Amino acid sequence: MNLITKRTLSCISASILCFACAVAQNFEQTQHGIKALANGQNVELQLYTPSSVRVTKSPADAPSSPKSFSVIASPEKVEFTAKKSGNNVVLSSKELTATLNLKTGTVSFRNNKGRLLSEGTAASFTPVDDAGEPALKVKQTFVLDKDEPVYGLGNLENGKLSQRGVNRTLMPGNIEDGIPLIVSPKGYAVFWDNYSPTEFIDNDNETAFESAVGECVDYYFMEGKNADEVISEIRTLTGDVPMFPLWTYGFWQSRERYKSQGETVGVVKKYRELGVPLDGIIQDWQYWGNNYLWNAMEFMNPEFNNPQKMMDDIHGLNAHAIISIWSSFGPQTKPYRDLDEKGLLFNIATWPQSGIAEQWPPRMDYPSGVRVYDAYSPEARDIYWKHLSRLHDYDMDGWWMDSTEPDHFDVKPADFDTKTYLGSFRKVRNAYPLLTVGGVYDHQRAKTDDKRVFILTRSGYVGQQRYGCNVWTGDVNSTWDMLRKQIPALLNFTLTGNPNCNSDIGGFFCSGYNRRNGDNSATKNPLFQELFVRWMQFGAFTPMMRSHGADIMREIYYFGQKGDVIYDAIEDAIRLRYSLLPYIYSTSWQVSNDDKSFMRALMMDFPNDKKGWNIGDQYMFGDNLLVAPVVNAQYTPEKVMKIDENTGWNRDQAGSSENTKGNVNFMEQHSTDVYLPAGASWYDYWTNERYKGGQTISKPTTIKTIPLYVKAGSIMPMGPDVQYATEKPWDNLTVRVYPGANGEFTLYEDEFDNYNYEKGQYSTIKFIWNDKSRTLTIDDRKGTYPGMLKNRNFNVVLMSNGGGASPVTVPYDGSKKSVKL
Repeated sequence: MNLITKRTLSCISASILCFACAVAQNFEQTQHGIKALANGQNVELQLYTPSSVRVTKSPADAPSSPKSFSVIASPEKVEFTAKKSGNNVVLSSKELTATLNLKTGTVSFRNNKGRLLSEGTAASFTPVDDAGEPALKVKQTFVLDKDEPVYGLGNLENGKLSQRGVNRTLMPGNIEDGIPLIVSPKGYAVFWDNYSPTEFIDNDNETAFESAVGECVDYYFMEGKNADEVISEIRTLTGDVPMFPLWTYGFWQSRERYKSQGETVGVVKKYRELGVPLDGIIQDWQYWGNNYLWNAMEFMNPEFNNPQKMMDDIHGLNAHAIISIWSSFGPQTKPYRDLDEKGLLFNIATWPQSGIAEQWPPRMDYPSGVRVYDAYSPEARDIYWKHLSRLHDYDMDGWWMDSTEPDHFDVKPADFDTKTYLGSFRKVRNAYPLLTVGGVYDHQRAKTDDKRVFILTRSGYVGQQRYGCNVWTGDVNSTWDMLRKQIPALLNFTLTGNPNCNSDIGGFFCSGYNRRNGDNSATKNPLFQELFVRWMQFGAFTPMMRSHGADIMREIYYFGQKGDVIYDAIEDAIRLRYSLLPYIYSTSWQVSNDDKSFMRALMMDFPNDKKGWNIGDQYMFGDNLLVAPVVNAQYTPEKVMKIDENTGWNRDQAGSSENTKGNVNFMEQHSTDVYLPAGASWYDYWTNERYKGGQTISKPTTIKTIPLYVKAGSIMPMGPDVQYATEKPWDNLTVRVYPGANGEFTLYEDEFDNYNYEKGQYSTIKFIWNDKSRTLTIDDRKGTYPGMLKNRNFNVVLMSNGGGASPVTVPYDGSKKSVKL
């Protein structure tokens, strides 16, 4: 009896086990994809678009699908099939196939061209303590092709374009923004949607993301036929890019810092007197007074005793101003009191640590008491805007949101236990810049549509492109090595979906080029002069051209006067920028409307040319221009300075007499190598000499030369000579046509500010070049807006090898015109 019972129970148990195995091999079809219990884990695949799928994995006893801060889209109604084949469930849309192995719990992805990416092993979940609460460390591995580069990961100052072989923690910081998103030239991106400090691991054994805490593995796989389509998928999920005003694309002058409103206005006046174009001036910190009044968002400094007059004077000079605001507040400020009363301030060490300004090292016996605010709280963001409104009411043109990481010094493990509105600081650390910048954008948009939001900020994250912000690379030092690192850093940041980025022209810390502390001799030091000019030339081809830094006054007139070679080289770069404004603004429309990018790694436009896959010192600027900045010293030694964003404030770096005397012939001819990508022909912008692609050429240079090439088939509208962006109407544009291939270009125009373009108030004019018939067609104008030019001339120039033909003037009233060249 007992034996029979035991045998019977044994058979029943075996049957139950077999049934459980069978159940584990099944899946559930959902509205947007599939769910399954695979290898002891809950796995869900959701199609957000035909080309994007969200993958979540969690332990079997803890199903989870957390809310995203970056992703604001909901899953579309996508037609798909879900079929079981052996141990696999195959989820297919018209663009993408994701296969879940029910036995291993791994997922692989392919399109109609073949395999794109596979997971390496099942997700791993390691129990950890998060501020006294049980949590999980989460990890997922992937398998890349051996020779497959990957791009993205934010702004990393490691000098690398492809991020293969990189192993590091991804977090926002002063001079770096680590972002867990990678892009492959095979045509896909992976966004790891976790906001805790995250390790990116890439070695011979694995490629992986591993986050300090998380409810589950949560990532998005996005596919596209090319890099633009991949970035379009990123923005479809995380938000579109709003238009910036035209004036933001002019030249910006800044300094750490202008110490009175007279000095600030005086800089604009001086540029106007010299006839050097300028559109923006930036007022940096301490207009509020002492460090105990840190970021009061009021003009408490007596040197700024009439801020409304300052703004009126700047606007009267046809310029614009933005002002420094921070994510922290001093203990004597109104925002501090309002936030502290509601428990919305953190106790982490931040900048400035001392209440005594302008002293290094900081006097820690006089602590500043400055505290970071809880930007995760909607109420805190409301309080922030309430106080920022005081500055907005002066008709301020935009915001310089500094320290949006935020600054975090003397980091202790307990700091990450800090309670925020959304849980521990550890859990949501990386979302801080996204939410604090978003709070300002959302509040300003709610108040008025008359002026487009413009934010310059130090840190960025996936989705931040939707908040009208341009992210700069922080307090980088003034060295050639750092200049070289800016190009791959900005290209990789762009590939996370954030097209608007820039760097401090000349580098922030340059005291090592002064003979004595604060004597401003760096502007006469050939070592710094050469570096500054090359950085300025590079800056002309970034989405924001902005000169800024500490230690010296770096306005153009401190480098000499008209006729001096360095002065002239700086002015040439600025004027080149202004001549390209119709091209840049039209590209801005492509960025907003068509999900394009300003700064484009070569693999974006030439994915089949593997020679360009890892070139980190050249890029496309828009669709037409190949930029190859000179990033190595040709006339002076390359000075090495080992400083960072903290030690740079120590002025002991000053005292260099290296090459500060004697004449340097900056017009002596040198050369630099330029790779011209295969798949196109190229024109030298300066000489019009034509070259075949797929070769490296030697470009002769002087200090005034930036190697710049135009792709055959390009149509380039050239702007008028102006002192500021909107000084003259675009009623007599020169249009350059570069033959050798068919081409198109769409000239975009609107009121150059406000959000009426969102209501359809803008116009486009398409130019079409037929290379065989040598015919340029100017199509019917589409759209209208207040103040639109109804009649104009286009002066069309056919650029031939080594020169250009005489302009052909084409009167245009909005109706289709064709001209044979």
